Order: sequence, then C-alpha cells, then structure tokens
Amino acid sequence: MAAKTLDQVGTGPTSPSRTFRGAKSGKRHSSLERRANFPARKPIPVSGHFIGTMPVQQRHRFDVAALELYLRNRIEGFSGPLAVEQFRGGQSNPTYLLAGGGKRWVLRAKPGPAAKLLPSAHAVEREFRAITALEEAGVPVPRAHCLCEDENVIGRSFYVMEYVEGRVLWDPSLPGMTPPEREAIYDEMNRVLAALHRVDYGAAGLSDFGKPGNYFARQIGRWSRQYQASETERIEAMDGLIAWLPENVPAGDETVVVHGDYRLDNLVFHPREPRILAILDWELSTLGHPLADFSYHCMSWHIPPGQFRGIAGLDLASLGIPSESQYIASYCERTGRDAIEHWDFYLAYNLFRIAAILQGVMKRALDGTAASAEALEAGGRARPLAELGWKYAEKSMGKK
Repeated sequence: MAAKTLDQVGTGPTSPSRTFRGAKSGKRHSSLERRANFPARKPIPVSGHFIGTMPVQQRHRFDVAALELYLRNRIEGFSGPLAVEQFRGGQSNPTYLLAGGGKRWVLRAKPGPAAKLLPSAHAVEREFRAITALEEAGVPVPRAHCLCEDENVIGRSFYVMEYVEGRVLWDPSLPGMTPPEREAIYDEMNRVLAALHRVDYGAAGLSDFGKPGNYFARQIGRWSRQYQASETERIEAMDGLIAWLPENVPAGDETVVVHGDYRLDNLVFHPREPRILAILDWELSTLGHPLADFSYHCMSWHIPPGQFRGIAGLDLASLGIPSESQYIASYCERTGRDAIEHWDFYLAYNLFRIAAILQGVMKRALDGTAASAEALEAGGRARPLAELGWKYAEKSMGKK
C-alpha cells in the first residue's frame, strides 16, 4: 500500500487531524456535480493548533525565502513572512504546512530530485492535475493553487493546495465510535468511491489522463518492473504473482478515474459529521478499471489489525461495520452491477501491487530518500502481503 504522508496525525476517531481545506470559494460545474452525486460543500473554517507537525527534517529542508518569493506571484492573497513545518510520518512524498499572513496552505513535494527517483514514482504533477480537474467536477478534493516542476526553486518538484480542517481516521475499527457512527462512516466511504467511478472523465478534461482499456495488464507490467527495480531480496510469492497474474486477467473491460490508494486514512471527514470533505493523495490516480480501485479499498477485510490497519478477524457485526459481502452489495447497487466475479483475482492483484509499492519504500529507505523514519518497517511488510496475495491466487486456481 502506498504509504500516507501524514502518519501519526490523529490516531483516534475524533482526533482533529491537520488536513487540507481553506475557505476559498468558487463555482463548480453543477451538472457534473449532480452526475457524480457529490453534495455541494460549504467552506469549513480553519482553526486549531499545528497537530502532527514537526520542524522540517534536515534531509527535507529547502530555501524558504525562495519558496516565499515564488508563491507571492502565484497564490492570490499570499503574504509572508512564511513559516514552514513538516507533517509527521509518511513514506512517499514529504508534506509541509505553510503559514503566512494569517493563512495556511499545504505543500506536497517529491522526496528528492527526479534523477534520484524511480521513473513515474512520486508523481506530484499527476496529483495536481487530478485534483484540479476533479474539484471542478464536484469531487471532494483540496483546491490546488500552483504546481512547480522547476527543481531550481527548492530542489524538487512540488505543488501547493488549500488546507482542509477535518478528521483523518487511521484505525479502520474506528475505536471510540458507536455502531451507528461506524456504519455511517463506512457507508460514506462506499458512496463517495462509487460516485467517483461515475464521474465523466471526458467532461472533466481527463481523457488523456491514462490509457483507456487493458488496465490490469499494464498495471501488472508496471508494478512488476517497479518491484524488480527495487528488489532487495528474493520473495518467491512475488515471483509467482508476476508470472500468474498476466495469464489470469478476467475478460471484459471498463474505464473510469481511479484513485489508486482509496482508503480510510486518505480521507478527510467533517469534524462532526460522517461526511467526506476531501480525498487526499492522488499520486497513483489514472484512468483504470473500477474493480481494481474498489477491491484495493476492500483490502482491510483481509488484513489483520496488527499487520497493516486491517479489520480481518474482528467482530464486525457488533462494531457496526458491514461485512465485505454487504459492502460489495452496496457498491454494486450504487454502480448498477449485479455482482462481482473473480474476486480472488482482484485480491491477489492488489496484494501484489501493495507489496510492490512497499518494496519501493524499502529501497528508498536503504537509499536514504524515503520521507519517514518508519520507511524500513513499512518496507518489511512487502513479503507477508505478497504471500497473502499468492494464497488468493492459489485459491483462484483451485476454483478452475
């Protein structure tokens, strides 16, 4: 699973996690908004303290004066002096809280110069394009302000977006909530992902955001190459998945905007309501198959709580959390499907993909470019997730 950039920011269900939305308003395309079934959003006031931030780490420091000069001409109402703190945690892209003139913004940057990174990794420019287009389509995302691909400014590519006030919920068992509250949170996650998959990507200006069709074959090839470029030790289960997956892609194809990392802790909920204000971390977004996106989101039902924020083995009924079959049924109803076949393939594919991503985290940790001190530990999860993925592949083979 691609690692989040705000690890440790608010670990409880009601933690006032620092996230991204400011109060800037603007018109949206109401027809697209209705088509996507996203409610119109009212600005949420920014308040509170810098929770979950720290002084900028030595390896992620940059010339603040140069950034301030750059932003003065690119963000309306921007004024200094600029103060910068770094959000804690994260393995992928370091994220910074900017403050100046009584306002706040968020900066997302690559962890280093492009020459030191894997090809296509840490694609902040894709995040910027995605949230710019989808904000106009009524999708709950932070508003993007500016993208800088000139590494001469701060030494790496970055973009700046609005600051959102809300809750980031890290534990999918949602401790401290009542069963009805948990049910509402899960239903909202399901509703928003189904609505995202119904967005008209052509009308949103994203027709060339990816290659329509043949998504699984291309993704399997991509993550196989990424894994092999990051390999630090042999994982037999990954070798098996790299060989098995391309030969077992289900027939039929669909194309939608996929988030690529849609999970609980990449969502900002309203401070009091079970309502999503913003979907974060669009680094892996593209045009792809909706069932790849949805089955990835369902990984929590298959991962034990102690391994990677899963809910496998918990008494879901007493918690008020839907079973996987109930959750799938809700998604199918919202997207007009009768059922989902080949579920074991989708699970095997996503566990393979998560393992490949975590192997990249491991390689960056060893190379010294990872954005978090926890990167080495996260990278160590690649093997058990790959082995779990191979079990689903074997299960699928047993059905044939």
